[in-house]
Amino acid sequence: MAVKGSAYALGAGTVINAIATWKGAAFGIDLKTFADVELTDDTSSVSGTIQGMPDADTQLIERSVSYVLEYFGLEMGGTVITRSEVPLASGLKSSSAAANASILATLDAIGEELDPFDTVKMGVRAALDSKVTITGALDDACASFYGGFVVTDNKTMELLKRTEHEYEVMIFAPEKRSFSSGTNVDRSRMISPWVDMAFDLSMEDNFEKAMTLNGFLYCGALGFDPEFLMRALEIGVEGVTLSGTGPSYVALVNDEQAGLLEDAWKDYDVSGNVIRTKVNNKGAHKGT
Repeated sequence: MAVKGSAYALGAGTVINAIATWKGAAFGIDLKTFADVELTDDTSSVSGTIQGMPDADTQLIERSVSYVLEYFGLEMGGTVITRSEVPLASGLKSSSAAANASILATLDAIGEELDPFDTVKMGVRAALDSKVTITGALDDACASFYGGFVVTDNKTMELLKRTEHEYEVMIFAPEKRSFSSGTNVDRSRMISPWVDMAFDLSMEDNFEKAMTLNGFLYCGALGFDPEFLMRALEIGVEGVTLSGTGPSYVALVNDEQAGLLEDAWKDYDVSGNVIRTKVNNKGAHKGT
C-alpha cells in the first residue's frame, strides 16, 4: 500500500550569519519549497528528485525522509520530490527549506506528529550529515519552519527568541551560485568580535542595523561586492546584507524603497535577478 504526503517550508534571509560565532539570526521570506512524498512498504530505500535540477545531489531530502521513518520505526521507502521558488545555492536557505518540507511531507504521509522544535532539529541533523552546512544552520532552519525573525545559538541548539515584523523584501540573486561548504571559515572567524556586536543588536530587535553590519563584515571576509549594500543605503534602506555565505543580497524595505532599490540594483552591471517578496510570519505548512 502506498501513502502520500505533501508540505512546504520557507526560504529565508540572513540577519546574522552564524559561521563566525555560532550565533545567528534570520527571517522567513514568502518564497516556498514544496515537497511531495510517496511511501510504500515494498522497499526500504528512499529516492529523491529536485525538479529542474536532474543532476543535483539529493542526499539531504532522502536523509530527511529516512530519519522520520527511522524515528517511528517504520520499514518503508519510496520517493521524495521537491520543487522550489527559492533560488538554489544563493544564500536564501534552500537547503533548510528542502529538509523541513521533506520531513513535514513524510509526517503528513504517515499521519504522525513531531514536536515542532524536534522537527527542526531533525532537519539540522540531516543537513549536517549531508555536509550542506557548516554550523548546522539552526537559525536558517527555524526561520524556514516558524517564519518571522528568529535568533539562535547553533552550538547549544537553542532558539533564543522569535518575533514578527512586516516588511517588503528585495533580493538580488546573481547568476553565480555559492555553496556553504566552500566558505572560508577561518576568515569568517576573524571578524567574530564585530559579528558579536551585530548579534547584540539583533537581540534588541534592531534587525536592520544588525543585518547591515553583518553584510559589510561578511562581504569583507568572504570577498563579495559591498556595492549592493551601498546602493541600498543611498536610497534610505536601513537593513541590507549579504544573505548567508552569498552570493545573494537581501534588504528590508517599504513600498517606495522597493521600486528605487530594484532600479539601483538592476542598473549595476552584474547578471542576476531582482526578486520582490515579503517577510512571511506564518511559517511552514503540512498537507495540501
